[in-house]
Amino acid sequence: MWCRKDIFSAHLSGPLKKAIDWSSRPPNVWADKAAAIVSAGGGFGGGRSQYHLRQIGVFLDLHFINKPEFFLNAFQQPSKFDSDGVLTDEETKQRIKAVLLALQALSLRLKGKCE
Repeated sequence: MWCRKDIFSAHLSGPLKKAIDWSSRPPNVWADKAAAIVSAGGGFGGGRSQYHLRQIGVFLDLHFINKPEFFLNAFQQPSKFDSDGVLTDEETKQRIKAVLLALQALSLRLKGKCE
């Protein structure tokens, strides 16, 4: 699972929470899926919303990667994005790549296709 969400008072927005609730009804489409969470915001809201989503994920039977964690202060200078909102910072790209590789490894492990 790769989910982009807006931070709403450091929690999930109402529409996203409703969509998650609706899709968790039998059959729970989230059960036994690998998941990763990343956030790009300012301050601590992104981190708090990540932990909120992790709590929800326990009920959904999602399996989150634990490392690497990814929190990006999108408003810290120098900017990591160009004027069109495209990520340009190479270090950040590598950190996101590490998250995606960890997600891939967990997904394969859950399917019994690795080691």
